Amino acid sequence: MRKVGLYAVTIFLSAFLLFQVQPLIAKIILPWFGGSAAVWSASLLFFQLVLLAGYAYAHVSIRFMKARWQLIVHVALLLISCALLPILPSPAWRPTVPGDPTFRILTVLGATIGLPYFLLSATSPLLQAWYVRRSGSGMPYRLFALSNFGSLLALVSFPFLVEPRLASRWQAYAWSAGYVAFALMCVVTAWVSRGSAPEAAPAQAPVAAATTDVSTAATVSARPGGAQLLFWVLLAACASVLLVSVTNQMSENVAPIPLLWVIPLVLYLATFIMAFESERLYPRWLFLPLLAVALGGMVYMLHADGRNLSIKWAIPGFSAGLFVCCMVCHGELARRRPAPRHLTLFYLMVSLGGALGGIFVALLAPHVFTTYLELPLGLIACGVLALLAIWRLPWSKFAAWPLRLGWGLGVVALAVYAARQERASHQGLLFQARNFYGPLAVRDDAPTENYPVRTLSHGTIDHGAQLLDPARHYTATSYYGEHSGIGRALQAIQAQGPVRVGIIGLGAGVLSNYGRTGDVFRIYEINPLVEQIAQTLFTFYAHAGADKQILMGDARLTLEHQETQHYDLLAVDAFSSDAIPVHLLTREAAQLYFRHLKPNGILALHISNKYLNLEPVCLGAAQALGKQAMVIEDEIEDDEESYYSSSTWVLVTSHQAWFEAPSFKDAPMRPAKMPARFRPWTDDYSNLFQILALAEE
Repeated sequence: MRKVGLYAVTIFLSAFLLFQVQPLIAKIILPWFGGSAAVWSASLLFFQLVLLAGYAYAHVSIRFMKARWQLIVHVALLLISCALLPILPSPAWRPTVPGDPTFRILTVLGATIGLPYFLLSATSPLLQAWYVRRSGSGMPYRLFALSNFGSLLALVSFPFLVEPRLASRWQAYAWSAGYVAFALMCVVTAWVSRGSAPEAAPAQAPVAAATTDVSTAATVSARPGGAQLLFWVLLAACASVLLVSVTNQMSENVAPIPLLWVIPLVLYLATFIMAFESERLYPRWLFLPLLAVALGGMVYMLHADGRNLSIKWAIPGFSAGLFVCCMVCHGELARRRPAPRHLTLFYLMVSLGGALGGIFVALLAPHVFTTYLELPLGLIACGVLALLAIWRLPWSKFAAWPLRLGWGLGVVALAVYAARQERASHQGLLFQARNFYGPLAVRDDAPTENYPVRTLSHGTIDHGAQLLDPARHYTATSYYGEHSGIGRALQAIQAQGPVRVGIIGLGAGVLSNYGRTGDVFRIYEINPLVEQIAQTLFTFYAHAGADKQILMGDARLTLEHQETQHYDLLAVDAFSSDAIPVHLLTREAAQLYFRHLKPNGILALHISNKYLNLEPVCLGAAQALGKQAMVIEDEIEDDEESYYSSSTWVLVTSHQAWFEAPSFKDAPMRPAKMPARFRPWTDDYSNLFQILALAEE
C-alpha cells in the first residue's frame, strides 16, 4: 500500500507542477511579445508538443528498453533538468525585429522549461506503466484521473492564491524548488519499480470488465487497429481545438489574463477526470442532447449582438458549451480506452491529437483564416465526431436510424447557419486580414447615415475611424476628439508652440492628424498589418504636416534602446483585445516614459474599457514617481455626433498648471482613485483579476 502511495504522490506532484508552470511562464514572457492573447495560444501549442514528446518517450521506454535502462536514462535526465533551474527566461530572448513571434515563443519556452516540462509530461504514463509492471494491477486509469486532479488544483490555485500573493520571480523560484522535490521522489519511485510482477498478474484486465459499451468491451483487450487510433487522435484534436479557440474567444474582448486562460483549461481537465474516473459520469442519454444545445448555442453566441456579446453571458455560455463538448470527446475516448498493456500507445495518440489541434489553431489558422473561423469549424467537427461515435451503437434499427438521421441533419443545419452568419459578417468590408496579433477589418458604414465613416476594428473593438464626408475628412474622431482627454492635452501643449509627441499605438492614425508643420510625431507600432492599413486605407497619417515617423516593434523595447526623446507628450494607446497590454502600465514602464518626457511633460494613458478598471494601475505608477494623475471621462450621449466615442484618459504629470489651460475648461476631470488594498503593478507583479472584479459594465 505504501508503494501505491509513492506512485500516487509522485504522479500528483508532477501533474501539479506541469500545469502550475503553464500560466506562470506564459505570464512572464507575455510582455516580451506585445501582450497579445496569441501568446497563450502559442504557449499552449508548446505545452501540447512537449506533452506529445513526453508521452512518446514513455511509450518508447516501456516498449523497447529494459527496466534497468529505463531507470538509468530517466534518472540522468532528471539530474540534468535540475541543473537548468530556476525557470527564469533570459531577457536575451526578447524579440528584436517586428513580425510573427510564434516560433520565438516556442524557442524561449524550450530553452527555459523544455527539459523539466518534458520529464513532467512523461511522468504520468511512465509511472503508471511501471506500476502495472511492478504490481500487475489494472488500476492505472485511476492514477490518470489523479494526475488530472493535480493539474486541476494547480490551475485553480494560480489566479486565486499564487498570482495575487507572489511576484513572478518568486513564483519561478517556488516552482523550481517543487520540481527538485519531485525529481527526488521520481528517482525513488524508479528504484522501487526496477523489478517485475509475478507472471500471472499481467493477465488481469479489470478495465475491460468495467466497460459497459458492448462493442468496446469485445475489443478492449485486442491490439488497437488503425481506425481506432485515428478516432482517438480526432477526438483529442477536436477537444484541443475547442479549448484554444474558446480561450481566444473569451479573451478577445477582455484581456489576455491568467484567469481567462485557466477557466477553459480547468473545464477541459475536469472532463478528463470525470470521463476516466467512471463511465457513469458520462451517460450518453444526457450528454448527447446537451451537446446539441451546446453546439447551437455557441454558434449563436459567436454572432450575437454584432459579435460583441457581453461577458456576463459569453463567459458562462462558452464555458458551459466547452464543458459539454469536451465531456463528449473525452467520454468517447474513455469508452474506447485499451487494456493496460497498450496504455502508453493510448496516451501517445491522445497527446498527438492535442498537439495537432494546437498546431491548427496557433500556426495554421492565423495564416489561413481572416477571422477566428477555427471555433465554428471545431464545433461542427465535434458534431460530426459525435455522429461517428454513436453510429455503431448496439441499438435496434428502429431506434438507431432516426437518431442517426436526425443528428446528421442537425449537423448540416448547424454548418449552414454558421456559414450564413460568417458570410453576413463579411458584407461591407473593404479589407480583412489576420496575423499573430489578431483579426483586423476595415468597414465603410452605409452612406445613408448622417456621418458615413470608415472604421478600423481589431476583433470586435474599434481602433479609430475617419469620416467619408470631404468637409469633415480630417476631423479627429472616435476616442480622440478635441474634447477627449488626449485632445485637450494636445491643444494645451500646442498652444505653447511646436511640440514633440510620442504615440504608442498607430491604429487608424487619428492622433497623427493633430501633427502640424513644425511638430515632431513619433509613432510606435508592433503590428505590421496596422501600419499597412493606416497608410493605405486611411489618410490621417499621410495628411499630417508634422515631421513624422512610424517605428515598428514593441514600444517598450524600442524606447529602451532610444536616446532620450524629450517629448512634450507621450500617449499610450496600444490595445490588445480591449485593454492596454500589462507591460505598458507598470511602474518600470512609467519610469521609462518619463525618461523620454520633458520635466513638465504629460503622459496620456488611454484606459477606455468595458470590463477592466485600469485607473488604480495608472495611479499606482504615478504615485511611485511622485506625479499627479487626473482622469478625464468624455461621455458621449446618443444624440451627439455619432463619430465620437466615449473615452477615458488618465493624464500623468508633475506640472499641474497644464490643467488650468483653456482647453481643460469645463473638462469632466477628477483625480484618479485607488482602492485601499490595491497593490501597485511592477514588471514582476500584476493582478488583472483584481481590476476585473472592480470593473463595472
